[in-house]
Amino acid sequence: MSLADELLKLEQLRKSGGISEEEFARLKAKLMDGSSDTGPGPASAPPPPPRMRSPREIEQQTRQWAMFIHLSQLLNFVLPGGGIVAPIVLWQIKKDELPGIDEHGKAAVNWVISLLIYAIVAGMFSFILIGIPFLFALAVLGIVFPIIAGLRAGNDGVLWNYPLSIPFIR
Repeated sequence: MSLADELLKLEQLRKSGGISEEEFARLKAKLMDGSSDTGPGPASAPPPPPRMRSPREIEQQTRQWAMFIHLSQLLNFVLPGGGIVAPIVLWQIKKDELPGIDEHGKAAVNWVISLLIYAIVAGMFSFILIGIPFLFALAVLGIVFPIIAGLRAGNDGVLWNYPLSIPFIR
């Protein structure tokens, strides 16, 4: 809405008795100045600047989200496919906002892809019974490795590279 339209609207409100002469003068002055108030004026104040986070707060959030990325792989045991999708989604949401999340996300996704490949190969070998122990070992590693990585990220703020992980994403 243009300034002229706003002034016309204020004039109509004054004529109809919706606002007093004093309110009209005050709101008109605010419109002309470009400032705002909580009244019916259309001008809005610029948004407040974003709150600056301290380095300690950023570090704490980075550790927390890195831990979430690693531990979200355990969703596979509750929701099939959830442990594949959740780390990727969390990583993509937070990688630009928090430093260090990108490396944790890459490590987690590389492990998820590697585990999936190992499971497919072990599944093929299970027809000759050799793959069954490997599937069991992969299930255990699929639980233990994300927990270790999540604890290292959350407690120590350290990136734990998954053993046996193939580095697809660098």
